[in-house]
Amino acid sequence: MEYFGTRAILLFFILFGGLSTRLSWAGEIKGKVTVQGIRSAGNIAVDAEAIPGKNFDPPAQHAVIDQKKMTFIPHVMIVVKGTTVDFLNSDRVGHNVYWPSVSGNKKLAHNLGTWPQGVKKSFQFNDLGAASLLCNVHLEMSGYVVVVSTPYFAVTDKEGTFEIENVPSGHYTLKTWSEEGKPVTLAVDASSGTVNVELTVKK
Repeated sequence: MEYFGTRAILLFFILFGGLSTRLSWAGEIKGKVTVQGIRSAGNIAVDAEAIPGKNFDPPAQHAVIDQKKMTFIPHVMIVVKGTTVDFLNSDRVGHNVYWPSVSGNKKLAHNLGTWPQGVKKSFQFNDLGAASLLCNVHLEMSGYVVVVSTPYFAVTDKEGTFEIENVPSGHYTLKTWSEEGKPVTLAVDASSGTVNVELTVKK
């Protein structure tokens, strides 16, 4: 009995001790984005750019963008390449979803069509860049899907703050995307702790 008890204890430490060590390698990047010449520091996408030789599988669970009260919710969504996004219509009127380009590339334009309340349509985003979402039924509607190469990303709140969790230790380049501002990059060395950064986005 003592032999099996010892083996159980060893197995516990191998499994959970190893897990603890792996988790200790991951940290977080917290930041604040300020803006100059644009309306808001909110809805700015921030991601830790590509890790050489490393590819990431998309999540099995679909992301969801709703169309509610004539608005894309959320206005800005950031996803890792290969993610499938479900577009839901919660309004009583029909909605259309299309994007004329991805980061200016008109060859990547796509139209999902028009559908009624309670119905959803899905699309897998396999091209990096920002897809500008529009509705040809309601011209005032707009939104964005920003496709990036790693799962280490966040979207700023209305105060411009963001937090990227579970970032493995290493050297990264943070990059911003915003509806009105120019991209900003910043080199960051992530560790097992918290890295605090400040970014300024200009028009």
